[in-house]
Amino acid sequence: MRKIRANYLSAAFAAIAIFSFAVLPAAAQESQQLPTTPLNIGIHVIKAEVAHTDAQREQGLMFRKKMGSNEGMVFVFDNPAGICMWMKNTLIPLSVAFIDAKGTILNVEEMKAQTLDSHCAQGAASYALEMNKSWFKDKNIKAGAVIQGLPQL
Repeated sequence: MRKIRANYLSAAFAAIAIFSFAVLPAAAQESQQLPTTPLNIGIHVIKAEVAHTDAQREQGLMFRKKMGSNEGMVFVFDNPAGICMWMKNTLIPLSVAFIDAKGTILNVEEMKAQTLDSHCAQGAASYALEMNKSWFKDKNIKAGAVIQGLPQL
C-alpha cells in the first residue's frame, strides 16, 4: 500500500511541476495593468496606463488581446530624445503619438501588430501615447494638438 501511495504522490508532484513550467510562464506573459491617469485631448478623455520604469516601458502592451476604445498607455521618458517604438509580441495594432515635454504631439504613427518595424519621434519626445489603431486619425488629432494631464517628468 505504501509503494502505491508513494508512486501516486510522485505522479502528483510531477504533474504540478509540469503545470508550473508550462502554464505559469504563459500567464506571466500577460501584462499586468499599470496605474492609470486621465488624459485630455480637446473633448476626448483617455484612461491611460502609465509606464514610468524601464521594465514597464519594455513590457508596454505586449501580449494584450484587447484594449478599450478610449484606453491607452502613456510611456514617460526621463530625458527628451528621439525615441522609437516597436511591436514585438504586441497582439493588437496600435497608433502611437510622440509628445514633447510641453504636451504637444510631434507626430503620429500607425503600427502593425507583432512587427519589429521602428516608429520614431520626429523630434525630442518626452512621452509616447499608444492607442488602438487609427484612434488619432478617427478623432482628427494630428501633430500640434496638445495633451493635458500628462504625468510629471
